[in-house]
Amino acid sequence: MAERAALEELVKLQGERVRSLKQQKASAELIEEEVAKLLKLKAQLGPDESKQKFVLKTPKETLTGKYGEDSKLIYDLKDQGGELLSLRYDLTVPFARYLAMNKLTNIKRYHIAKVYRRDNPAMTRGRYREFYQCDFDIAGNFDPMIPDAECLKIMCEILSSLQIGDFLVKVNDRRILDGMFAICGVSDSKFRTICSSVDKLDKVSWEEVKNEMVGEKGLAPEVADRIGDYVQQHGGVSLVEQLLQDPKLSQNKQALEGLGDLKLLFEYLTLFGIDDKISFDLSLARGLDYYTGVIYEAVLLQTPAQAGEEPLGVGSVAAGGRYDGLVGMFDPKGRKVPCVGLSIGVERIFSIVEQRLEALEEKVRTTETQVLVASAQKKLLEERLKLVSELWDAGIKAELLYKKNPKLLNQLQYCEEAGIPLVAIIGEQELKDGVIKLRSVTSREEVDVRREDLVEEIKRRTGQPLCIC
Repeated sequence: MAERAALEELVKLQGERVRSLKQQKASAELIEEEVAKLLKLKAQLGPDESKQKFVLKTPKETLTGKYGEDSKLIYDLKDQGGELLSLRYDLTVPFARYLAMNKLTNIKRYHIAKVYRRDNPAMTRGRYREFYQCDFDIAGNFDPMIPDAECLKIMCEILSSLQIGDFLVKVNDRRILDGMFAICGVSDSKFRTICSSVDKLDKVSWEEVKNEMVGEKGLAPEVADRIGDYVQQHGGVSLVEQLLQDPKLSQNKQALEGLGDLKLLFEYLTLFGIDDKISFDLSLARGLDYYTGVIYEAVLLQTPAQAGEEPLGVGSVAAGGRYDGLVGMFDPKGRKVPCVGLSIGVERIFSIVEQRLEALEEKVRTTETQVLVASAQKKLLEERLKLVSELWDAGIKAELLYKKNPKLLNQLQYCEEAGIPLVAIIGEQELKDGVIKLRSVTSREEVDVRREDLVEEIKRRTGQPLCIC
């Protein structure tokens, strides 16, 4: 250590000598000679390993320890050199790492990409090993609960516009949970594992959850009972007010902060007009370890069998929360960037939409094509190509079958199967008359339209804006 300190002092002195010679405008030969001495000393010194920066390499595996008990669902891999890698579990951790690597402190973004889970697939319930998620996140230092309220507003807008049925967004706060566990007598080391058990209350009964906490995780029965008194409560801002008056919970600093933020959040949600879609639910725990504040989860609701019954949940379709500490875990200097976001389960929503359409015996339209260019006789490929090109140039979504002489019946059948609403039919007589036969696939009604008027007629029928000339 003393030897290195001596070398560092020599490097410092030699550096000062080089700078001094340059200021004095000494001869190039002398400066070159002294620079060579400086480089030699630096080479002897070598790198200081204690001062090396933490560098985030793109392929590094960074997921371990971020997901709590869900870590068992991560796909672990090894590359040829034996380095531990994994397929990404979600889009949140990669986003946090991106912020840290690029030193970003303020951004709003959405991201749609694949994620992977080492799970047991259940197609009918929208559970897959490889699937798409759509994330929306707000990163930056802002006043409390404004970005959080916007995320919940966006979640409600998305689920309402998809028209997949009634839904409810459950809201809680990790600080309230931690405060609740503390006053109930849960040791710090058991917080996360007990949190994971509580999070199952939307799927199994309280008795089953209690048995898991006591029988498998070693929690005292009386502690479990105290937890049960809290986690079976749900409601609105009135429940927040009630818990703020709770003699034990209100004495816990973490819980008090969480309840205060939730009260403010409900004020903003009322202004956004979505408070009727939100429920403060003390059983919501979100097992992911990186959440630090408000957490939320959207579930679809079944219509109750009889009036007055509680709607039954049929599965989570979106979730999210605040994760203020995650970016700092990847930053060499531990700089924190407050973040809040949400994630929409794309495939899960698709599976719900498909099931509902099947139940209603409705077809799923798989194309945006508005019109198929067809021919009634043979040897009209050139005319079909010319017409489809005209329609493309006019902004019409059109297509044709990739055959020289397709049968008209096959072309019409294709439209019915694909859900294409219109067929523009070219025939020898139509070419002579300067018209196109436009056919409605559903009604089978046909009209002759002058070729120069075809674009406007298609736009009128498909609801596209007409050209104002």
